[in-house]
Formats: sequence, structure tokens, C-alpha cells
Amino acid sequence: MTTAQDLIQQLHLQPHPEGGFYRETYRAGLQTTAESGARRNASTAIYYLLENDNRSHFHRIQSDELWFFHQGQPLELLLLQDGGLTTITLGQDVAQGELPQAVVPAHTWFGARVKAGTGFSLVSCTVAPGFDFADFELADRARLTAELPALAAVIAQFT
Repeated sequence: MTTAQDLIQQLHLQPHPEGGFYRETYRAGLQTTAESGARRNASTAIYYLLENDNRSHFHRIQSDELWFFHQGQPLELLLLQDGGLTTITLGQDVAQGELPQAVVPAHTWFGARVKAGTGFSLVSCTVAPGFDFADFELADRARLTAELPALAAVIAQFT
């Protein structure tokens, strides 16, 4: 049976600043101009792995991000949209409402966790225009709670 540690080693994953482990697997040579006016690669892709109670802390980027489920336990994406919380479950059981892929719109605060809190989830993420750490913002707990006080409990879990 494949474990999270097997995948971290075999896929050469490294710790990610938002939580979990990742490795960039693709960066398009084609350049484009992002919404901010900055030059960015047209697209990027990564492997991303969360295990057990690891979380991807609330963050946002300046591009759309597509998430693709590969293996392990279902993964919950938590999006802060229109003053509320939207949860999308990535997984293989479509009959139970799980999706094999989902989109996180640009500028959306979001995080992720292994739905059951045990095991691991291996996904890929593709960003277009491509990811750049200059476009990455981790949420500040106090500021985000002030904006969305009704979601204080989930904000505390993901910041």
C-alpha cells in the first residue's frame, strides 16, 4: 500500500508555505500579461499532497486555479465566496457528490484538507496565467475575521 511518505519521496515533494507538500511539474515557456500587468508564464502545474490533519491554509492568488484529484482520501476545498463558505469535495466517488476536478476562481480566499482527517490526498493544480509567489497571499486571521465575522471558527482553523 502506498503511503504519503512514499509519494513525498518518489515524487520529490517539498514543504509548501501554505501547508502540505508540492513540486512544480510544468511551467509554460510562453509568456502572457497577467491582470496585474506583470509578465507571467501562460500556465504552471504542480503535484500537491496533504496528509492527516495537515491543511492548506487560507490563501489567494491572482489567477484561476484548477485542482485535479489523483489518489488517496477525498479532499475538501473550502472557498470564501460572497460572504459565505463553499465546500467542494474532490475524489473518485462521483455518485456521492465528489468531483475529479474543480476550479478556484482568481482572488478567492481558499484552503484545503483531507476530508476524513486521516490518510492523504494527492492532487495536481494548474494555474493560468502561471503561478508566481509574487501573486500569493496568505490570509491574516484578524483581518479576514473582521471581514467575515460569521466565519470566525473556520478562519481560525485555516490561518
